[in-house]
Amino acid sequence: MRVQLSGRRFLSGERTFLTFFVVGLVAGMFIVNIGKSILLGDTGLFNEHTLYQMKDMSLDGNALFCYVFRKRIGRLLILAVISTTYLGMAACMGAALWYGMSAGAFLTALALRYGLKGILLALVSIFPQYLLYVPAVLAMLPWCRELFRGIYVRGDFSAGDKGFLLKKAGRLAGILAAVITGCLLEGYINPWLVLGFLKIF
Repeated sequence: MRVQLSGRRFLSGERTFLTFFVVGLVAGMFIVNIGKSILLGDTGLFNEHTLYQMKDMSLDGNALFCYVFRKRIGRLLILAVISTTYLGMAACMGAALWYGMSAGAFLTALALRYGLKGILLALVSIFPQYLLYVPAVLAMLPWCRELFRGIYVRGDFSAGDKGFLLKKAGRLAGILAAVITGCLLEGYINPWLVLGFLKIF
């Protein structure tokens, strides 16, 4: 009986995150469509001049890796810290909403501006690092939710449950490892794929 209840709660939590992601996805598409005259103008998102300049740009993989590392790891750690506060669940739902909006706006902008080529560019732009980022996010949001509940609902932290803390730390280490590997791919592999695709774009 307890296992069934736990399973239902887990699925309920996953559906909550999925709902916020889908709402964000639709919102991102809607915003780009409504504001396309401004966002997709000659100097707007992903304009041809910018893509043309990217074809001949020189790459510094170390600098790009450091940038994406600070960005990805920083956001992940901030979310982990906020999860220890009363705003933990709100932060998780906000993150799911933001990821959805970003994905919706990104895909819609490229699709409206370049059609099928834009969709292909979007796919190339997120490969291969998002093969690790997506599972990391799918693991991170439930991790944050369980940490929040362990502190404020079940009282695991206040009770000094070392097993709970060690388990959470181990899972976080695995998520961090996946994100760091994704950063390496984004900094050193993905740029060459994007530039190679832009040469035939």
